[in-house]
Amino acid sequence: MKAFRLKLFALSLKTLSSKSMKKVVPSVLFQQFFNSEKAGGLILIFCTTISLLIANSSIGPDFIHLWHTQATLHIGQLIIPFRIEEWINDGLMTIFFLLVGLEIERELYIGELSSFKNATLPILAAVGGMLVPALIHFLFNHGKPEQAGIGIPMATDIAFSLGVLSLIGKRIPLSLKIFLTALAIIDDLGAVIIIAIFYTQSFSFFYLSLALGLFLILLLLNRMKVFSLWAYLIPGILLWYFLYRSGVHPTLSGVMLAFTIPFRKNMVQQPSSFLQHVLHKPVNFIIIPLFALANTAIHLPSSWKAEIFSSNSLGISLGLFIGKPLGIAGFSLLGIGLGIAKLPEGMNTTKLVGMGLLAGIGFTMSIFISNLAFNSNDELIQSSKVAVLIASILSALIGWIILKAGMKESDNLNA
Repeated sequence: MKAFRLKLFALSLKTLSSKSMKKVVPSVLFQQFFNSEKAGGLILIFCTTISLLIANSSIGPDFIHLWHTQATLHIGQLIIPFRIEEWINDGLMTIFFLLVGLEIERELYIGELSSFKNATLPILAAVGGMLVPALIHFLFNHGKPEQAGIGIPMATDIAFSLGVLSLIGKRIPLSLKIFLTALAIIDDLGAVIIIAIFYTQSFSFFYLSLALGLFLILLLLNRMKVFSLWAYLIPGILLWYFLYRSGVHPTLSGVMLAFTIPFRKNMVQQPSSFLQHVLHKPVNFIIIPLFALANTAIHLPSSWKAEIFSSNSLGISLGLFIGKPLGIAGFSLLGIGLGIAKLPEGMNTTKLVGMGLLAGIGFTMSIFISNLAFNSNDELIQSSKVAVLIASILSALIGWIILKAGMKESDNLNA
């Protein structure tokens, strides 16, 4: 009986101990997960999967209709009609582009792009990773209406690609993370330029002049050392409106605004860095998941398998899955051969190809450009999104396998 009581007491202590651990450990683990690079990518994958499952279930039509519900913006006597999907794509995604712009600004000042020597390889890789996919899409769709989708396979999703990279584990060399980040940032900058030049539907010189004038005033405030963020953010709303009325896609106001916000190398409290820190979690854990839910609410018709082999879908999927690694590895090796670039420490040709495949995860930006390229053709938008999803999944899976194998090979050589 005494032995039984002792066992019961020990069991109670063990239970109490496990309960107290449950109070501490999950919160610590959650914080580590929340702050890790993989969190954004994993949530993105989860939202995409949920959205596709719901869209193709019995409540699919209602779910899809939800994102197309009409809402209006009232500014004085002005009424601007928007669908919820458009509020996300044209409004909230401006904040995403603001964060992208701040990341580009930081890299240009103190990051991997701050010196020509360090920037050469990711710049070459990004150029190759944009040109070769665009060429593949062009070869499939030259002279057809689908040619407008040439910009779709040129983009890289930063959060998704870094999320997959982080799933390989802590053995990933820092140089690979820096290379992929710099490559994706340059890639996004290229996508922004493409959107500005090729996907402007209508044009108003008057409103564009107002936008550019306001942009110059904000740059002047920067030069005058005005460090209050509100001095930039409030006019930034007006900048968005002017671009919206000009016909240029209003999300570009986010990138323009980012380059006006002060960044000083030796400044202790950077307005730019502070804003980037504030925006990082809302963008990765609210805006991008909402974008994924709204833009992957795709009802797959019975003919969707046949659509995979259409010229536009092949141009997108092969551009991302084959064109990206081919362009990135090819241009990088060319630069190394010419002596104008060098491989970072811990990188080899196999890992370069693996990184190229991860850059083939187009997702956010590719889906965004799909909406712009075929804004009046829902069928082409849907098939383009399916092609992006398929190519992104294949790129993530094969890229992960190659890099994982490359890490094991490195461990065996070091052993």
